[in-house]
Amino acid sequence: MSKLKLIIKNSIFKKLWNHLSKRRKIQFYLILILIIVSSLSEIISLGAVLPFLGALSSPDQLFQHPFIQPIIQFFELTKPKQLIPVFTIFFIIVVLSACLIRLLLLYTMIKFSNAVGLDISVSIYRSTLYQKYSIHLHRNSSEVIDATIVKTNTVIDRVLRPILIIISSTIIIIGIMSMLLIVNTFAALSAFITFTSLYLIVAYYSRTHLKNNSKIIAKKSIQLIKSVQEGLGGIRDIIINRTQQFYYKLYQNTDQTLRRATGNNMFVAQSPRYVMEAFGIIIIVILAYMITMKENGIDSSIPILGVIAFGAQRLLPLLQLTYSSYTSIISTKKSFEDVIDLLNQPLPEVANQLPPKPIQFERELELRNLSFRYGHDLPWVLKNVNLLINKGDRIGFVGESGSGKSTLLDIIMGLLSPTNGEMTIDNKKINTENLASWQVHIAHVPQSVYLSDESIQKNIAFGIPDDQIDEERIKKVAKEAQITTLIEQSKKDHQTFVGEQGVRLSGGQLQRIGIARALYKKADFLIFDEATSALDSKTELKIMDAIISLNRQITVLIIAHRLTTLKNCNKIIKLNQDQTITIGTYQELINN
Repeated sequence: MSKLKLIIKNSIFKKLWNHLSKRRKIQFYLILILIIVSSLSEIISLGAVLPFLGALSSPDQLFQHPFIQPIIQFFELTKPKQLIPVFTIFFIIVVLSACLIRLLLLYTMIKFSNAVGLDISVSIYRSTLYQKYSIHLHRNSSEVIDATIVKTNTVIDRVLRPILIIISSTIIIIGIMSMLLIVNTFAALSAFITFTSLYLIVAYYSRTHLKNNSKIIAKKSIQLIKSVQEGLGGIRDIIINRTQQFYYKLYQNTDQTLRRATGNNMFVAQSPRYVMEAFGIIIIVILAYMITMKENGIDSSIPILGVIAFGAQRLLPLLQLTYSSYTSIISTKKSFEDVIDLLNQPLPEVANQLPPKPIQFERELELRNLSFRYGHDLPWVLKNVNLLINKGDRIGFVGESGSGKSTLLDIIMGLLSPTNGEMTIDNKKINTENLASWQVHIAHVPQSVYLSDESIQKNIAFGIPDDQIDEERIKKVAKEAQITTLIEQSKKDHQTFVGEQGVRLSGGQLQRIGIARALYKKADFLIFDEATSALDSKTELKIMDAIISLNRQITVLIIAHRLTTLKNCNKIIKLNQDQTITIGTYQELINN
């Protein structure tokens, strides 16, 4: 019993069920009711075959049947042959009704699975966006893209829908079998046991093959997206180095393996159908021979044979559909597990809260005995750092590559958590509970600014809904970031599109938009991580003058690749390779 409970708990359906909302669970129960109604309609349509064929083959005998007398009296029938049009119309109505119910069931199942697919996809993307920065550092973006877009659709098409199909097919099969057992127990049991046994044998021996292919499909689908990202992301170097063949061959080999595994699973899923159809015809022929030999003539056997043939015509596709749905679920198991892993990502409480209010920042930010490393088995990047930053300071950071400048600023921004030590704002320790309130103060300009394929205006007001964009502020920060000339020279002014990743802009123009974005936020703690590295000296000087002359209540931290950029900073912090820091003025740095 405990083993059975463990199997149920770890089943694919149970894992998926745990991630359905209350609304989706109610919809699922409503679909179950519709499935039962569809099963009843199949029973009625199958039962309607008997009187219909009886009216065609032996109307005289049917006219005398006691169950038919109410119908004869209701329609005021006087001749046996008058039963033929009555039962013909009745049979057509029943078949059409069953068809309409099946169509309704199909529509609701597709609509339900698409709604669940939307829920899963959005949930994965939402929870991924809320994960810590450290998690994003260790995760390949192609994995998230593949799971959010490709594998989510795969799970819906090849797990959820097949589960619904298995449930509906099983209930309908039970209904059809119930009717066939009433008509002819021996024939029904013989056919059902034969077909079910064959499908179970095939399913048992193909299970391992399907699981192995599911691992290949899950792995190669990630590699396929990764190869496209790498090829298009490095297109400039690829064109210059003429390495196109390497990347298209990489894509070709990955796609070939993926399609081969997918094709093998499709063959395993669909091939039994043709064998079963042949067996079905043979079994019906044998049963027809046996029934006609036992019954009183062929005429009395026609209705029974008709019901068996009609039942087999409905039963075989349902058995095949159940089997192919099962193979679909098994062949997608690894992709399903990848999706579930992302769905199980912990969602921080801040995700369900209103935008946080800024934490009080009136005096100072302090780092106390702060140390950091990216892993317990990796070397220390920062060790025992003690630093005081007063509100309104203009502080420059210098140091050799790898000295930890960007890491230190990531910690100050709350993107990374210190391994040891703490950071305080006005003597209040920053932790997971008030981190979002601290980040409200911060605007950041990285060395590599991300631009979406949108207008200059939307890239400055990044992530702001169109109806909330302050166009006057856009003009103001554009002027401060020295991109007014670029805007004025564009035909569409602020609505000029920049291209994917700002491909239509120079490196300097791209960085200036990043600076304008930071200024637009109205933050009082600005961080520039080599944000002016792509600018010429003259433009850099103008921008830095504008930044340094900002309201003295705004604190500015700058990592620069040119020392002259930091000449107006009131404090320079040098990070040394031995994890110590030196604090002084610009002139002291030049002298040393």
